[in-house]
Amino acid sequence: MVLRWHIQHGYIVFPKSVTPERITENFELWDFELDADAMERIDSLDRGEAGRSGPHPERFDYVP
Repeated sequence: MVLRWHIQHGYIVFPKSVTPERITENFELWDFELDADAMERIDSLDRGEAGRSGPHPERFDYVP
């Protein structure tokens, strides 16, 4: 559903998977569309984090 949301917004999507079942699911996003209500509900989840849920990779203290 999230991939479909991206497509309907016109975003470029590069899904990646090595699991055959997931690859099949990724191809099945072309046979349906989300209605306006579903699009609005997903849009409302935006917390203004620019797609990041963790630290910025250039400012992350990595200690092996």
